[in-house]
Amino acid sequence: MKSPETAIRALRFEADEKARRVEDLEQMIREFEQVATDLDRQIQAEEDRTGIRDSSHFAYSTFARSAAQRRENLLNSARGLRERLEVAVRERDEAVEQMSRVSVTEQRTHTGRPRNRSDRQHGSQLR
Repeated sequence: MKSPETAIRALRFEADEKARRVEDLEQMIREFEQVATDLDRQIQAEEDRTGIRDSSHFAYSTFARSAAQRRENLLNSARGLRERLEVAVRERDEAVEQMSRVSVTEQRTHTGRPRNRSDRQHGSQLR
């Protein structure tokens, strides 16, 4: 059986891991969106250079077409990561809540505070 300190340490580790996961997902989303923005600029510059903005035109730039496809793939990946981020945030919040509940319970156990009102009243009469 785990000691209470070990259980709290394990819960803290789990909460920290989930927080790191959230940070990693947020960072990945930011990076994907930044690259997509850079690709937008490159596509715009290529369309300005060639003078053809219609992607269905037979002479549309191959570079602009492949950059647009890459941009769409990145944005789709970012959308998928946002869904995973929502789940990760919920899991992190639940882990933090669970850790704080166990921590408060453990503190009450160690401090020896009375648990109910009649115990507190009885304790104050003894002093």
